[in-house]
Order: sequence, then structure tokens, then C-alpha cells
Amino acid sequence: MPTKEEIFAKVQEALVDALGVEEDEVTPEATLQGDLDAESIDFLDIVFRLEKAFNIKIERGELFPEDILTDTAYVADGKVNAEGIAKLKERMPFANLSAFESDPQVQKLGKQLTVQDMCGFVEYKLAKA
Repeated sequence: MPTKEEIFAKVQEALVDALGVEEDEVTPEATLQGDLDAESIDFLDIVFRLEKAFNIKIERGELFPEDILTDTAYVADGKVNAEGIAKLKERMPFANLSAFESDPQVQKLGKQLTVQDMCGFVEYKLAKA
């Protein structure tokens, strides 16, 4: 199992390569969409690079569970309800969702995912393997 520092270094490298940003921009607190300007298409490249870097398989919707965000049982008027928040926490134990919980607008989730959340996801996947 790689150390947290090794995981961060590989995640940082994947994000620099996929997004064309400078290494010093990819800090643990940086948000993928807000700070690093990642777009939905970039997530495919990021997933591919993480799979290759860590020799893991990331299933569709595993990193970013869009199925929850489009399900009317969990979303109404563009906001995720309490049941949806609980489901997101269950599916994304690696992410800090506290800011999202206070304003659960669907389009804000992607803007709040951080580099640290990505590192947590990789740690979670490696621990499950």
C-alpha cells in the first residue's frame, strides 16, 4: 500500500497531465472544477490516468455517482434531499460532503470535490482491493 504522500504525488501528476495545469496549482485543497477548471469530459481522462497509475479499475459512477444526482427520488428542484445526501455519503465515503450538505444544489457537488477527495478515493479503492 503506497503512503499518503505517494498517492498524492501520483494523483497530482495525473491531474497535471489531464488538465494541463501547473504542479503547484494541484494542492490538496484545490477543487477539481472550481480551481483546476476540470470539465466533465476531463473526468474520463482523470479516471483513465488513475487506473493506470494505481493499477485499479474504476467503474462508471463510482468516483462521481451521477445516477444519484439524476434520480427524482433523491433530487427535486435541482437540490439533493436528505435521503440523497445519505446515499452520496454511502457511495462517497472518501469525500468531505459537509459544504455540499449546507447547500445541496446538484451542480455544486462537482465544484466542491477536492484533490484531497481524489486521494481519499484512491486510498479507499486500494484498501478494498
